[in-house]
Amino acid sequence: MLGALLAILAAATFGFNNVSVRRGVLSGSVGQALAITVPLGLPLFIIPAFLMGYLGEVGSITLFQWVTLGTAGVLHFVWGRYWNYRAVRAIGSNLAGGFTQVQLVVALSAAMIFLGEVLTVVKIIGIAMTLAGPMIILYAHHGATKKVEGPVGFKPKMVEGGISAFLGATGYGLSPVLVSAGLSGMGGIGAGVLGGFVSYAVSTAVVVIFLLVRPDQLRLALSTDRTAAKWFVISGVAVWLSQFFRYLALGIAPVTIVQPIQQLSVIFRMLFAWFLNRDYEVFDARAIIGIVVSFLGALLLASSTEIVNGLIPLPDGWNAMLAWHWP
Repeated sequence: MLGALLAILAAATFGFNNVSVRRGVLSGSVGQALAITVPLGLPLFIIPAFLMGYLGEVGSITLFQWVTLGTAGVLHFVWGRYWNYRAVRAIGSNLAGGFTQVQLVVALSAAMIFLGEVLTVVKIIGIAMTLAGPMIILYAHHGATKKVEGPVGFKPKMVEGGISAFLGATGYGLSPVLVSAGLSGMGGIGAGVLGGFVSYAVSTAVVVIFLLVRPDQLRLALSTDRTAAKWFVISGVAVWLSQFFRYLALGIAPVTIVQPIQQLSVIFRMLFAWFLNRDYEVFDARAIIGIVVSFLGALLLASSTEIVNGLIPLPDGWNAMLAWHWP
C-alpha cells in the first residue's frame, strides 16, 4: 500500500514538473533547463539522506550498485530528461505525454531480454494501444496551426516533438530495470534514498563535466533569464520530489506495481496544464483521445492475464486465447 501511495505522489509531481518546465522553455533553452534541474537534485537528495540517517551508509554501496544506479540516473535524468524537455518545448506537455507512454514498451522489451519476462496477448494489445495513441495525435495534428495568446506563439512541431519524446522514452523505459537491479541488494526505504543519491551524483557529474568541456554551453546556462530560471528551479524541485518518491517506492515495491502507477503522470500533466498553461497547450478532443488510448495501453502493458480475467468475465475460448504467451 505504501509503495503504491509513493508511486502516485511520484506521478503527480512528475506531471507538475513537465508543466512547469513548459513555462521555462518558453523563454529559456532545453540546455539551460538541464543545467539547472539535474545539479539541483543532488543537494536535495543529500538533505533527506542526512536527516534520515542514511548518509553514513554511502560507503557500503558496491561497485555494481554505483554502475547500475549511476547508469540509470544518466539514462533518466540526462538522456531521457533532455529529450523529454525538447518534446515539451516542441509540442507542449500534453502531447509529449502521449508519446512518452511508449516508455513501457521499452521497459517490457528490456524486462523480456534481461529479466525473463514473457509476451502475452494482453501485453500485445497494450503495445498496440500504446503505439496507437501517438499515431492518433500525429494524424489529428498534422499541419496543426494553433496560435495562442502570450509572449510566444504556439504552433506544435509534431515531427521534432514526436521523435524527441520517443528518444526520451528509451531512457525512461530502461532506467527502472536498472534501478530495480541496483536496489535489489539493499531493500527498504533507505535503499531508495541512497539509490536516488547515487543516480543524481553520477548524473550531476556528467552534466558538470559536459559544461566544463563546452564553455559555450556553460555561458548559455549562466545567461538564463530570471523568468526561465524561476520555472526551471520550480521544475527541478518538482522532479526531485518525483524521483525521491519513485526511488522510495522502488525500494519497497516491485517495478510491476510502481511503473503502471507512474503512467498516471500523463493525467496529472493535463490537470496541471489546464490551470497553469492553458494558453500553451493543445486541449482538443482528438489530442485527449490519443492520450487516453496511450494511457489505457500502458495500463494493459503493466497488467497480467489473470488481472484482466478477474476484471472482465470472458468465455472459455477467449480465456484460452489470452493464456497464450511467448516464449
